[in-house]
Amino acid sequence: MKRPVNWKMAGPVIAVGVIALGSGAWWLTHRGPVVSYVTTPVTRGDVTTTITASGTVNPVVTVQVGTYVSGTIISLTCDYNTRVHKGQLCAKIDPAPYQIIVDEDQADLVTAKAQLVKDQANAVYTKLASVRAALLFKEDSGSRDAADAALDAHNQADALVALDAAQVAQKAAVLKAAKINLNYTNIVSPVDGTVVTRDITAGQTVAASLQTPTLFLIATDLTKMQVDTSVSESDIAGAVEGAGASFTVDAFPSKIFQGSVVQVRQSPISVQNVITYDAVVAVSNPGLLLKPGMTATALIVKSQSRNVLRVPSQALRFTPADAPKPVSGQRSVWVLRDGKLVQVQVTIGLDDQSFAEIKSGDLNLGDQVATSEGSAAKTGKSKVAATPSLHL
Repeated sequence: MKRPVNWKMAGPVIAVGVIALGSGAWWLTHRGPVVSYVTTPVTRGDVTTTITASGTVNPVVTVQVGTYVSGTIISLTCDYNTRVHKGQLCAKIDPAPYQIIVDEDQADLVTAKAQLVKDQANAVYTKLASVRAALLFKEDSGSRDAADAALDAHNQADALVALDAAQVAQKAAVLKAAKINLNYTNIVSPVDGTVVTRDITAGQTVAASLQTPTLFLIATDLTKMQVDTSVSESDIAGAVEGAGASFTVDAFPSKIFQGSVVQVRQSPISVQNVITYDAVVAVSNPGLLLKPGMTATALIVKSQSRNVLRVPSQALRFTPADAPKPVSGQRSVWVLRDGKLVQVQVTIGLDDQSFAEIKSGDLNLGDQVATSEGSAAKTGKSKVAATPSLHL
């Protein structure tokens, strides 16, 4: 059996419920918007602007070893990566043709010396004959013509001796050149170093008639390397000698090599009407990780501020949606204070697109600056709900 509803008592309860629902609906439709902001703390650190350039890793000094003479390679004692010392034999050209020339020139020199001795003896005889003819003429025992003929023969003999002496000197020089050419059949290392390239094989014939062929390329010290970077003409003013630099290579993408600019070469490099300059970055290579010819991506320090107050560069570009537009020429950041975002005017120094140096402004270490609206995207950033406040 159902009990009758007591409408006198239910009325007040229903009225209270209606009022509560109405109040909730009013609050939902009239409450202010709550916006979430991503904030990052103000920190201290370095702000560095850099020049990006690509380049090639090369030994500091490389020596091309060629040949002055032509011939067939009969032996090869140096190969890739061979450690060599100055004067060490690396290859040998067949010396037989050059030995024959040396022997011929040696015989010619001996012949010239023998001719000199013969003519010197003749000069002694003609001198005696000239003295006798002159004495006979003085005692009226001989004619003047005989005395003059004897003197002429002596003078010719002396001239022939001088000519023979010159021939001996010439033959000696020819022999010396032949011996030098014979010695050139020994291909030796001119420096201490490591063989980087070998362009010959045993049995190969090399010709040095037009230009000296390169047989070996020797790097003097692979523990000291350099990166020849190509810097565009628009950035070259920022690349100065002594500037710090860092670079990576594809072989070790997670390793950063440190170096410094040791030379900015004045010679322009033009490729398809694009002008670049070679900025040489010196780097130590004790572990021999860097190999000649590696492609490097380098960052050359243009300017740097150390241990300065800094904010993320993104904070300078951020403005809340309902905030007034910033005044042209003024830089500001939005700082979270007492649950509200407050605009703070700042003066910035260097900006490396990641961080900006704060030179002046009401900012302290650890202040939370807003960088964007929405959820925190990176570790170290926090998400807060706040509303923009008045400018400072």
